[in-house]
Amino acid sequence: MSSQRQGYHQGNLRQALIEAGLELTRTGGPSALGLRDVTRRVGVSPNAAYRHFADRDSLAEAIAEQIRKNMADRMHACEADDARTDPQGEPLTGRVLLRAVGLGYIQFAINEPGWFEVAFSEIAPIDPSAPAQDLPTPLRLLVSALDRATATGELSADDRLGAEWPCWSAVHGFALLTLHGPLRDRPRKELTAAAERTVDAIITGVLGAGAGH
Repeated sequence: MSSQRQGYHQGNLRQALIEAGLELTRTGGPSALGLRDVTRRVGVSPNAAYRHFADRDSLAEAIAEQIRKNMADRMHACEADDARTDPQGEPLTGRVLLRAVGLGYIQFAINEPGWFEVAFSEIAPIDPSAPAQDLPTPLRLLVSALDRATATGELSADDRLGAEWPCWSAVHGFALLTLHGPLRDRPRKELTAAAERTVDAIITGVLGAGAGH
C-alpha cells in the first residue's frame, strides 16, 4: 500500500483521516498516532486536518470511538453465536448477553491489541449517571445486558446498582494480563478457556449461582 491514501472524495477528509489513523494504530497502538503521520498517509498537509479536528487529541478520540464501535460489533457477533445455539429461539437472557459482552471484549483485545490500547488510553472520565447514549459503546452494551438481567429477574434492582464496574474490571483486567502480563505468551486455547472461566465467574458473582438456570 502507498504511504499516502489518494483519491478520497472531497468533503470526506474527516473520515479519511480516521481511517488512516485506524491503519496506523492497528499495529502501532497509541504511539503510532501522530497528526503528521496521519495527514501524510492521506496525502494532505497537517493544516488541512484542523478543518475537522481541533488538535491531535480530538482526532485520537474520534479514532478511539470508531475502535470501540468495532469492539461492539465483536460483542454482537458473540450474541449471534449464542442465539444460533438456542434451539427454542427464545430471547437471550441477561446471563447469555453478559457472557457475549465479556467474551467479545476479551476476544477483541487479544485479536487487536493495538486498537484495544487506543480505545481505552483515549477514553475520558465517565459519569455513572450519564444517559446510556453518552457512554462508550462497549460499556453501553454491558449496561444493556445488566438491565436485561434485571428485567428478567436474574438480577435484583438493588444488586443492579453499580454492577457494571466489577464486570468491566474483570474483563479489562484479564485483557491486560493477556497483553502485558503473565498470560501474554500462553496458547490461544488456554487463553480462551481462562477467559470463559473468568467471565462465568464474574457473572455468577453478580447474578448469583442459581440465577439464569
